[in-house]
Amino acid sequence: MASCSEEDLLCPACQDVFKDPLLLSCCHSFCRSCLQSWWSLKRVQECPLCRAVCVWSDPPSNLALKNLCETLRGPRASVRSAVICRLHHEKLKLFCLDHQQPACVVCRDAKAHVDHRFRPADEVAQERRAELRTSLKPLQDRLKAFTEAGRNFQLAAEHLKKQSRQVERRAKEQFQKLREFLREEEVARLQALREEEGQKMELLRARTEELSRDMEALSHTVSATEEELRAQDASFLTRFQVSELRVRQCPLPDPPQLPKGALIDVAKHLGNLAFNVWNKMKDAVTYTPVVLDPNTANAELVLSEDLSSVRHGKRQQLPDNPERFGYWDSVLGSEGLRGGAHSWDVEVGDSREWELGVLAESVCRTDFSGSTVWSLELSGQGYRAYSPTHKYTALPLTHKPRTVRVHLDWERGELTFSDADSNAHIHSFTHTFTETLSPHLCTRGALPLRILPVRVLVQTGGDKSLRYHPQGTNTLITSEV
Repeated sequence: MASCSEEDLLCPACQDVFKDPLLLSCCHSFCRSCLQSWWSLKRVQECPLCRAVCVWSDPPSNLALKNLCETLRGPRASVRSAVICRLHHEKLKLFCLDHQQPACVVCRDAKAHVDHRFRPADEVAQERRAELRTSLKPLQDRLKAFTEAGRNFQLAAEHLKKQSRQVERRAKEQFQKLREFLREEEVARLQALREEEGQKMELLRARTEELSRDMEALSHTVSATEEELRAQDASFLTRFQVSELRVRQCPLPDPPQLPKGALIDVAKHLGNLAFNVWNKMKDAVTYTPVVLDPNTANAELVLSEDLSSVRHGKRQQLPDNPERFGYWDSVLGSEGLRGGAHSWDVEVGDSREWELGVLAESVCRTDFSGSTVWSLELSGQGYRAYSPTHKYTALPLTHKPRTVRVHLDWERGELTFSDADSNAHIHSFTHTFTETLSPHLCTRGALPLRILPVRVLVQTGGDKSLRYHPQGTNTLITSEV
């Protein structure tokens, strides 16, 4: 029978005698508490020694090893577990500072340790443990940071799959609505074609019947007269006056012509068909000038499915991606603005804690170390405007705007806030913008802030351009004819 050394009875994790050892599927054993502590930091139940994944969710106890360890922990456990001097078989209670090795009381008087300095082993061990813990602390901190990063990566992977499913579902819903609209439009246009065909076929039938009656009358007169012309002279002369009177009294209508518009108006049904359907489709869909980016939203913000509104809610388990706001209760528009003029209306309604405006892309999102933002806000301190240069400016408004219009002219360096309902001016900023700016919404209330949709207008003539209506209600598309 193979002998069992004390080293075989030490847990690889804590380096102490096994306590309630568990046997893994890879045949390695660990203390129950050591294994539970290790697995609490991992998402996969793997062996701390060989990294093999354990196929057992509840590993069994290693009873043989447990009995051996309990025997070792008996009356002579302290003696057996103590480290013994190989030369003198005494406990190593001292530490030689010159050799930097443990020693026993006999070693201290031995020739090999003449004039050497000794200290109690427990004191030196305590000091060395403190030194090692200090050296180990950066590694533990870094391991903790790697563990957190791993959890964040796992969370990001799960969230990515969730986002993909949500986007797929929402896209299918949107395309289904478009397909239904196209099917209904196809049915309506084919029905109009069939109605036009029926109406014009009925008109042609009526005209054809009238033509048949006139032809029959003329044909009867012509046939009778031609018969008289073939008669004998005496007979012809006898009936001449009657025949002549019949010919003269026979009406001579003009040959009928096809009425104008008798054929299918092909141009009406097929001319610019796709454009006309698209033009009509714009009334069935909405266009939002600012689309919110959920990847920038603070974990306590909830966005609507169409990404047009945001409200404050319970904190969600979201990945700690660099775009996301950690300190600010904010969300940004999905597209940065650099150059040109842009306007959007934000419905604030009865919300009492909100902030909206534009924010530079370089602003710090994890804490309050950056404040490159131009905004209008409502809080417990009333209405205020904020800019990097003037900080907070109180605004003594006499009316409560329910919809705020934000108008940015990047090239002119103008940012204006106004009441979209009354068109009353609220506040303006003048600044030479150099960075890309993003529409910015911040809320601490349960009531949503909503970006209002605009109405798209299509007009032919003039130059070919895309314009935003000054009142913020329409987007005008003009095309050259």
